[in-house]
This record gives sequence, C-alpha cells and structure tokens, in this order.
Amino acid sequence: MSVLEMKVPSPGESISEVEIAQWLVSDGDYVEKDQAIAEVDSDKATLELPAEESGTITLKAEEGDAVAVGAVVCLIDTSAEKPEGFESSAEESVPAPVAAEPKAEYKAEEKKASPSPDPVKKSASKETYASGTPSIAAAKIMAENGISSNQISGTGKDGRITKQDVVAAMAGGFSANAAQGWGGTRDQNREKMRMLRRKIAERLVSVKNETAMLTTFNEVDMKPIMDMRTKYKKAFAEHHEVNLGFMSFFTKAVTEALNLYPAVNAQIDGNELVFHDYADIGIAVSSPKGLMVPVIRNAEQMSLAEIEREIKRLAIKARDGKITPDEMTGGTFTITNGGVFGSMLSTPIINPPQAAILGMHNIVQRPVAVNGEVVIRPIMYLALSYDHRIIDGKESVSFLVKVKEMLENPEKMIFGAKDPAEVLLGL
Repeated sequence: MSVLEMKVPSPGESISEVEIAQWLVSDGDYVEKDQAIAEVDSDKATLELPAEESGTITLKAEEGDAVAVGAVVCLIDTSAEKPEGFESSAEESVPAPVAAEPKAEYKAEEKKASPSPDPVKKSASKETYASGTPSIAAAKIMAENGISSNQISGTGKDGRITKQDVVAAMAGGFSANAAQGWGGTRDQNREKMRMLRRKIAERLVSVKNETAMLTTFNEVDMKPIMDMRTKYKKAFAEHHEVNLGFMSFFTKAVTEALNLYPAVNAQIDGNELVFHDYADIGIAVSSPKGLMVPVIRNAEQMSLAEIEREIKRLAIKARDGKITPDEMTGGTFTITNGGVFGSMLSTPIINPPQAAILGMHNIVQRPVAVNGEVVIRPIMYLALSYDHRIIDGKESVSFLVKVKEMLENPEKMIFGAKDPAEVLLGL
C-alpha cells in the first residue's frame, strides 16, 4: 500500500495557521487528483485544497480545527483502485456576478429561511439525488444566505439544485411569498466564528481604537455619468467586451484626486509617513464568505476598460472563493459601495494600514437647485473616512470635492483633473 501524506500548503506570506472550514469529501471516499477535497480559511481568504493524487482518503482533522501550515490533514491511499461507476463530485465553475451598481431605490432584504438538507444517496456505487436536493456547493451558499430548497428550481441531474441555480436565483431575487416566516420557537443556534470573520472583527476594532478616524460628506450629481453610460454603453461593451459600470468612473476619479492630494494615499509606518507614487485601489465586494477587498494594482495607469476588466476578474474570483491573499493585500486606498444594498449614507471604516476609504451610496432622484431653479437629479451621497493623524481637514475635503468635480465633469478624467479648456490654452 502506498500512502501519500497531504500537508497544508502556505496560503501566503506571514500566514502560519489555517482553519478547516469544510470537508468536501467523507472519510473513506475515493478522490481524483486535483479534485477539491476541502475549503480552508486563513485570516485573509478562503481557499480550496485540491487532492495531490488519486486514491482513497483518510481524514486527519475535523471541520473547525485550526491546523498549522505544513501539518498533515489527510492521507491518500494511492494504490486504491477507482470504484466501479465512480463519478467525480467536483463542481463546475460558475461565473459569479461582477461588482454590482448602486441601486436607485431601496429593496428590502428577503426573510431568511432554514438551510436545505444534504443530498440523499440512493446507491453506494453511484450517487443519485431526489429532486430539489442541493449539491455540496449549492447547499453551502444556501445555508449562508438563508435560502430554502423550495425557493429554487433545480436544473441538474434528477432535478438536483446546482451552484449555478442558486447564483441565478440570488441574482434574480425571490418572491416575498416564497420566503418562510419565523418559526415561533424560543430556540437558539450557536455557530463558531470562522477565522476570516474573526480577523475582520479584530481589524475593525483595532481601527476604531488606534486611528483618529473622521468622516466628511458630499453629494454628486450622477446625471453626467449616467448620460455618458446610456450613450456609449453598447459601443463600449462591443468594443471592449466588458460592461461599462459606475465603479470604473469612481476609480479613475479617485486616482486623479490622489495624485493631487498624496497624503490621502499615504500610511503611517512607525514614526514615518510612507507616500506612494502609485495607486493600488481596493474594491470592497460582498461574497458568500463575507466582505473581501481585492486590489487593482497601478489603477492610475489604467483606462476605464482595463479597470472594468480587472474589477470583473477579481469579483468573480472573490465570490467563487478562488481569490488569493496576494490579490487582497497591499492596497493604498479603498472604495466601498453600500448603495448596492440600499444604503443612503454611512461612515465606512478605514482598511488598515491605509489612511482613507471612499463610501458610495444609492442613487436617488432628489430636488436640487441648478442655476436658480429647482430640478430633479439623480444624486449620490459620498462619504470619505480618513485618519486625521495623516490627513488634515482641508486635504480631505478638497480631495472629496475634486472627486465630485470629476464625476460631474467626466471629461476632466481624460485631461488629468484639468478643464479641457485649460489644457487647450496651456494653463
């Protein structure tokens, strides 16, 4: 008998321990090489653990166990023969939705329902499922989002609910009548906090305790951006093979403003201030694992199309649990969009060791005064939270005003935050 010891690989620099979030196989199962056998949580991301060889697996750690990098978590008997009728249970990769746009109106969240049951095996040699039972990946997403099986129509074999069915249903929304109500019991349910959630909690508390955080607000008339998108979105999508969203405009406006106010792009290191001659912009996205902040490197050098492609790539990886720790570290500034959940206004918390974060919110038709007349315009409130130890009030307010000016005059982004007439006149 030939036995392979599978050890926990290093997810990234400075990570010495991970947590077994979920085993995707059972003790004694036959697995194929490169099949995902477990999900492991680090303090930065959730990653899949693939089988290094084919064979029968013996688990050496339980779900929820914290294991050191390099520790043995399972054994694989590589001399074992594949069972007759064996089919790999590896899930197909399903593209997740890209970073969503701010909503114009608030939509109430649906009531959470109880998690659906695990798949029911009908045969020892070949798994079949009763209609309406979810796959492993689908069941996990449903449990995390409070979705029941009667809210989703399965399109898989034997009516099985696939991961793609859940993602599609979440994107389309649920009927209020389909959501289950309160159970009326006095029961309680306790769940252990996952390593990623514990790390997020620690970081948020440390920011509140260790920084002089302050928030300044402004509003932006989104009509110029919305008019430009309406006019060019079809041609943009055909030419660049990616949709034109709001986030690329905000990212571009932020990079131009950071060039004018470098302290907003700085950070504290001991007794020194570190200024960056580049803009690595973190884009906060919601995933089934919680809030994640993938980083767009050198965003100041990118076009709108390049920014949109990178946002789409990183958002898909984050929501599919494929993103790496390296893709979420090293940012110099962060943008977060609470508007996708209907937020009108908030005070976002700084992502350390960065000095500032920009919060976007929902777009609402509001009466505003333009040239002495009251008109209805699509307005978004912006919030800039910043570390007052690094950034003075004048710089923070001026930075946010510059972002507002460029969003209300998109052509300024082309000319480095200057008015086109100033460029023409050499001013």
